[in-house]
Amino acid sequence: MRDKSGALARQSMLVAAVCLVADVGQFLIRGPALTSGWQVWVILIGSIVADAALAGPARLSGWVALGHALLVALGPILLCTCSGQAVGNNAGTLIAGYRAGAWLSTVPAWFSLAAMCGGLLAGSLASTGKWSHEWRIVSIGMLTSGVLPWLVGRYTTARRAYIAELERKAEQRRLDEAEAVRRAVAEERTAIARDLHDVISHHVSAIGVHAGAARLGLPGDDSPVRRSLSAVESSSRAAMVDLRRLLDLLHRKETESGQRQPGLDNLDELLDGVRAAGLPARLTTIGEPRELPSSLDVALYRIVQEALTNALRHGDGGTVDVAIEYRQIEVILSITNDSTHVARGGATEFQHRGLTGIRQRVALFGGQVTYGPLPGEQRWQVRVIFPLEQS
Repeated sequence: MRDKSGALARQSMLVAAVCLVADVGQFLIRGPALTSGWQVWVILIGSIVADAALAGPARLSGWVALGHALLVALGPILLCTCSGQAVGNNAGTLIAGYRAGAWLSTVPAWFSLAAMCGGLLAGSLASTGKWSHEWRIVSIGMLTSGVLPWLVGRYTTARRAYIAELERKAEQRRLDEAEAVRRAVAEERTAIARDLHDVISHHVSAIGVHAGAARLGLPGDDSPVRRSLSAVESSSRAAMVDLRRLLDLLHRKETESGQRQPGLDNLDELLDGVRAAGLPARLTTIGEPRELPSSLDVALYRIVQEALTNALRHGDGGTVDVAIEYRQIEVILSITNDSTHVARGGATEFQHRGLTGIRQRVALFGGQVTYGPLPGEQRWQVRVIFPLEQS
């Protein structure tokens, strides 16, 4: 924006310089031959000042046009010429009319046009000394020197505004189409994930359960049938892991190509950001940390992220406690924060604040989620349990 303003200022200075040279040169050739004395210097200095003002800011365009109109009207009167030819700042008058039409709003632009036409009419009458016989010349002079440049300026402004509006509508249409495509893709991904979860995951889980039940019902430990059933169990569990990773991928928003999804290793950075926002936060790890499936690792991180966001938006600014407990067959995550919403029935207010997404993530892994106020405390807690044997 600053570069465009600088370029416009330089162009205005160049136009003003060209008009100044043209008008002063024309006046020096014709003015002294018409009269002599102080009037010549008044018109000359007035022309210089009026043309130099063309380099001024756009907001002064109306005053610049008025100055040129006065100069056009006073020129023939001061020089006492009835030659039928106006003496003054002709080039500057054209540019002043254009600037008034292009750079001013509607009402100031119309006032500037009236002033320009009045000055040109007075100057033309003073130059010709007649009205009835020279009205055609006067009218044509007003049109060519006043109305026409003003109309060109208005047309330029209207065209620029029209093009800008077309570009804005095109950009808005592009954004709307992109958003519609994004929503359609998200809905399709959600539908696919729902079908996979409701149908395929159910059958795969049933295969594993029945294989395990059949294996336990067989006598002996080295039976080929038991080994086959064990392989079926292991394959079904591996299939469930891959399926849940696929479901998690379908539920996640698209990210930049090649960007790694954050996990529990990034919790310190997440908590640092929360602390920087003014919310104290503590992280407690219970048990021996272990390597988790990547999909479960991402899900735990996203749940912490959502819970911290809720604490920032709706909490009371007290300390947020994040606890991760590793057990042999499960991992437990809890996020607890102060909240006065507890006394006002917080479950209703919080159920639409990201908790739906948390429930969906937990359901993908066959886990459990509870949330609500802690008994006897003004604290709100989100607690999730993920069974590791199903992850």
